[in-house]
Amino acid sequence: METTGDARIFKPLKFCMFDYLIIGQGLAGSCLAWQLVQRGKKILVLDVPQKNRSSMIAAGLFNPITGKLMTRTWLAETLFQSVFDFYPEAERALNQKFFHPMPLYRPFLSVQEQNEWMGYSAQPENEKFIERIHTRSAYGDQAYDAFGGLVIRQCGYVDVPVFLSSVRVWLVQQNAFAEEWFDESQLQYDNTGVTYKQWQASAVIFCTGVTSQTRLWQALPVKPLKGETLTVQLDEAPKLIYNRGVYIVPSAGNYCKVGATYEAHRLSETITEKARAELEARTAELLRLPFQTVAQDWGMRPTSPDRRPMLGRHPNSKNVVIFNGLGTKGVSLAPYFAAHLADWLAGVAEIMPVVNINRFKALYSKS
Repeated sequence: METTGDARIFKPLKFCMFDYLIIGQGLAGSCLAWQLVQRGKKILVLDVPQKNRSSMIAAGLFNPITGKLMTRTWLAETLFQSVFDFYPEAERALNQKFFHPMPLYRPFLSVQEQNEWMGYSAQPENEKFIERIHTRSAYGDQAYDAFGGLVIRQCGYVDVPVFLSSVRVWLVQQNAFAEEWFDESQLQYDNTGVTYKQWQASAVIFCTGVTSQTRLWQALPVKPLKGETLTVQLDEAPKLIYNRGVYIVPSAGNYCKVGATYEAHRLSETITEKARAELEARTAELLRLPFQTVAQDWGMRPTSPDRRPMLGRHPNSKNVVIFNGLGTKGVSLAPYFAAHLADWLAGVAEIMPVVNINRFKALYSKS
């Protein structure tokens, strides 16, 4: 045994047999590991926690009405039922607090926008997610909202670092975690299973985010989308989550996470002054409260061309599987699609065509 940070890291004995090897313990890998163990499967997760930059810097925001046009997110009812089932259950089992339901407030910029939302709120598919529409300032002591704003329910945030750390400790306690960098050259696979170093399993599942573009997955169009965030300190705690141009998500005390930028081309692995200036300017446009930036960070989100997750079997091996492409909505996508993939592995469900990697088959045929 050896110790690393908050978890005792166990390296399983030689020649151990597992049902599944999971490569990566970000949001995708953690949720999938949880779902498989609940189904009685023996797993081993390989990861180097310090490398999970996308998951570890995430504000963990979940919100059923998103985007510049503020539309209901894809599969909203299904996904958010899963969110409100999965994280509280995991909290109870892990005896940790990381799930924080909280309303979200989006100020209107005009009377026209206000009127449009009065109409949208009457639509049955939107009604369940709308808490209230304010036609005059409701949070003017903290935010600029001269035209009122929209309060959205079934929102909140997951403290992602606490969630990942809690799952890692749980995995270690079950002798199901090894802290080491995955070396693809040592992976062997055939129709009977996979072998990696001293470990054997029926299948290996890649949950490695932007690093999935290895020899095996080089044809899969996982695209990195860089995001930068700030941690700011306010004079008082925000009353709820604010979202207009940036999200402002409460954290401990009067600290908040502010984000995020979206950079698909200049993918420097560092923070930038440009991103800080952009986020601070947008925060000042939204918040009346004075704030001070105390930290800045960056990460790479794994995205897909159609903004849908990527699940499925490698075209050349039935025992090599991927769970990737959660993009900017990992907190809300991971619980449901981890269960979906676990059900498929158990042979009780088919992968939805819209998320199955078979939709990229034309790319594989060229590789």
